[in-house]
Amino acid sequence: MRVFAIADLHLAYVTPKPMTVFGPQWAGHPEAIYDRWRETVRPGDLVLLPGDLSWAMRLPDAMTDLARVADLPGIKVLLRGNHDYWWPTPSKLRAALPPGMLAVHNDAVRVENVVVCGTRGWNTPGYMPLNDEDARLLSREAQRLILSVEAAGKLRQPGDHFLMMLHYPPASAPYPPNPLTAVIEAARPELIAYGHLHGVPIEKSMRHVGGIPAHLVAADGLKFTPRLLLDTGD
Repeated sequence: MRVFAIADLHLAYVTPKPMTVFGPQWAGHPEAIYDRWRETVRPGDLVLLPGDLSWAMRLPDAMTDLARVADLPGIKVLLRGNHDYWWPTPSKLRAALPPGMLAVHNDAVRVENVVVCGTRGWNTPGYMPLNDEDARLLSREAQRLILSVEAAGKLRQPGDHFLMMLHYPPASAPYPPNPLTAVIEAARPELIAYGHLHGVPIEKSMRHVGGIPAHLVAADGLKFTPRLLLDTGD
């Protein structure tokens, strides 16, 4: 099984929002995502989707967007992004998702020999200090990541691959430690996939956390092609 990732699909069939207002790199969106996906991903593959999936405000509207993704090859694992206002309780979401779509929400999922955990994340300290509300939300996200890592530990079996998703990057330049990086370094996932950043060249993005590879997989930065993260060889 191969594992791919692509974030920030920003679909908008019910809530129209042309992404070209954010720059010419979005030309051809979202059809380019579907075309590149079909060229790249096979039915038995796993695709991580770390957030900002739909501009919808309500779950039924978001499901119209997600139906397009469900029809694409592969098993999909969803994570909430900062624009996924439609995201309901885990029970409501999982009841609505079609077969082949899973969601991580304060827990983890296992697909064959791959265990995936994660959380949305939040703004982290860097060149600019955090205000009190940012610090509170970052602390909350770190606690949610701890819950997800603990859930992953209960699912993992010897030989499994342990992967992590965040929507926000794990840290901000110049990359001082923060509550999320502390959890990540203690958990030691095999790799991290994150999105959220647009207009940032992949080669200039955060590439590791304490030696753990970190991959920016925002759709526009990938030119809409899901990024291969891992080939389990199975």
